[in-house]
Formats: sequence, C-alpha cells, structure tokens
Amino acid sequence: MKTTPWSWIPTLYIAEGLPYFAVNTLTVLMYVNLGIGMAEMAFYTGWLYLPWVIKPFWSPFVDLFKTKRWWIILMQLLISVCMAAVAFLLPTSFFFASTLAAFWLIAFFSATHDIAADGYYMLELTPHEQAAFVGVRSTFYRIASVLGQGGLVILAGKLEENTGNISTAWSMVFGILSIFFIFVTVYHSRIMPKSMNDHPTPGVCAKNIIKDFGMTFVTFFNKKHIWSALAFMLLYRLPEALCIKLVQPFFVSSRADGGLELSTAQVGFINGTVGVIALLLGGIAGGVAISKGGLKKWLWPMALSLTLPCGFYCMLAMMQPTDYILISIALFIEQFGYGFGFSAYMLYLIYFSRGESQTSHYAFCTAFMALGMMIPGMFAGWLHDVLDEIHLFGISGGFVNFFWLVMLSCLATLWVCSRVQIDPMFGRKQ
Repeated sequence: MKTTPWSWIPTLYIAEGLPYFAVNTLTVLMYVNLGIGMAEMAFYTGWLYLPWVIKPFWSPFVDLFKTKRWWIILMQLLISVCMAAVAFLLPTSFFFASTLAAFWLIAFFSATHDIAADGYYMLELTPHEQAAFVGVRSTFYRIASVLGQGGLVILAGKLEENTGNISTAWSMVFGILSIFFIFVTVYHSRIMPKSMNDHPTPGVCAKNIIKDFGMTFVTFFNKKHIWSALAFMLLYRLPEALCIKLVQPFFVSSRADGGLELSTAQVGFINGTVGVIALLLGGIAGGVAISKGGLKKWLWPMALSLTLPCGFYCMLAMMQPTDYILISIALFIEQFGYGFGFSAYMLYLIYFSRGESQTSHYAFCTAFMALGMMIPGMFAGWLHDVLDEIHLFGISGGFVNFFWLVMLSCLATLWVCSRVQIDPMFGRKQ
C-alpha cells in the first residue's frame, strides 16, 4: 500500500523551514541579547545567507550521489548534531566564533536539504499530487516560520525569565531543536517511501554538470534586459534588507539606547504571530491584485506598498511608544505592505526566467534575491553605529537616523521600477 503524502510532507517542510529561521532570525536576537555589538552581529550573521546565495552552484551535484531521500535524512541528522553543538557551545567564553561556525554548517546543510526535499517532492508525487499538495507544503513551511520566529523566541524569553541566564535559555532552545531533528530523522527514515524514480541521474558526471552549468550561466547573462533585471533583483528590497538585521535589536534595546525595550517573549509574539499573519495576508492580497490587473499595472503600487510603510519604524524610533498594541499595529501595517509588495518581486523572477533553461535561470534569480538581502544586511549594524552620534530633527540616536536612511534607500526601489521592462499582459488573468 502506498504511503500517503500526508504522512511526510508536513514534517518535511517544517524541517525545511526551521533551520532557515533559526539561522537567519534567531541568531540576530540571540547574539544581541548575549551582548554582541550591532556591527559585529549584522556583519557575521549576514554571512550565514551565503549557502542560499551559492545554492545553484552545487545543486546539480546532489543528483550525482545516492538518492534525494538519502540526502534528506543525512542533512537532518547533521543539522541535529550542529544544533546540539550550538547548545553546548553557548555557555562558553568563546561562544560567538564557535556558534557562528556551527550556524554556517547548519545553513549549508539546510540549503542542501532544500534541494533534496524539493527534488524528492517532484519525484515521489504525480503531477496531479504535486498540484494538490502545493498548498500543504507552503502551509507547513509557514508553520515553521511561526514556530521559528515566534514560538521559539517566546520560549527563549520565558526561559530567560525562569532561569535568569540568557545563554542557558538559548542553549535549552537549541537543545530542543536538536532533539526535534533527531526525531524527524528517525521518523523520515521509516516513513518516507523509497521512490523508484529516486536514483542518481544516469550518464551524468561532474564534467558534464560543469559544462552545462557554464552554458546556462552564459545564456542567463545573454537574456534581454539583463542589467535592469539584475538591478531590480538586487535593489527592489533594499529597504527591507537594511531593516531585517536591526528591527529585532531595535525592539529589545533599552530606551536610553533608542529602542523600545520589549522583552524577548514580546518580540517573539509580535514577529512570529502579528508579523507572519500580516505578511501572509499581504501576499494573498498581492496575488489576487496581480491576477486581475497584471504585474506591470501593479508594480508601482506594490513598490510604494513595500517602501512607504518603513516610515512606521521612523515613527516608532522617534516616539518610543510604550503601548504594545500601537507597536503591534505599526508592525502589522509594515509587514502587510511588505507582503503585498513582495508579490510583484517574486512574480518578476518567474517572468524573467521564462524561456530556455527556465528552472536553472529561476535558480540564478533566487540566488541574486538572496545576495540582495545578504550584502545590505551585513553592513546595517555598521551604519547604525556610524549614525549613532548624528543629530536629525533634534534627536540623536542610531535607530532614528538609521530608519531615516532606510527611507532614503526607498529611492533605489523606485528607480529600479522605472528601469525594468515587463510585458503588460504578464500575470493577468486571460
């Protein structure tokens, strides 16, 4: 009897999402709570994006060895080992360098897991089943987002309060993650079916892969309007790329340092619940809008939706309100606007990838998408420190000045929108 996809798809995509959010979200708040400076935190955690940036370069090699199922189970086991290493290393005096190394390995294993999981999904399911379960895999990836950005942060906050020790609290969180991945590894080794189609690609060798990759790389950069497209991929989300490393530190920093002085648990709730719900609603609204009017018609409204709500961070930094509901509303509006505006970005990647080698070209597009988030985020902390002593509007403080710089960076988003070329009918319901 065939194993139902319901038995492995939910756990597989939770396992795909959790390491990503652990590496790119939990590390930011954890290191700030542990006393790492803004510049160091942003720069070094920014490097953790690198495995997702370079993922297209090694994804073809996964096809050369073993099966997708084998890769999935191995990567989950290695992620579990690295999560345990983080838990043991956090209380040490050399925790920063050592845990960063562990997180980089987690990032690499997670990116490899993404390749194998998505490949296994397409091999094991029929085209009809793939369409039927696409919403399921997306839903459980979003559940991983809620758990990673919300549940685990709330847990860390409660443990901080109960133990009185920040490193102990975060060690316990990563210990729990390690145990979860041990469970998932054993579960998938028993439940995930061995697909007849899941085997190394016959007749393919490393030499052929490198040759084909080179040809695909050349055809990608020979595409029409490539430079305006690259500018769009790298700069459309520049405001969000700058914000992503400093919003959580802004929430937890003391009022004397220009922050809102929220607790770790409060940040977990506002990011993992309020923020995620707003992001999902904005994405749904964006998809509906584009289906009715097309990408070209909605590009400018979506660009404004993505950029203008960043002004709420300026307002919060200048006013430093104590009302948690007001802060939540401001974040909800900003995240809804980002979700709405991000719809145009993702659809443009699909639009630009059309034609020969569409799958490979889309992988290149997502690599540039990750690069566009990685580089600005690395220097966000340094910019905050540089701007910390500058007075604007009679107010000093790095967060106020930094968020005004974010608003200035919105001009880059608007500029690339004016340069990009889009078919007026693309995305429109026929």
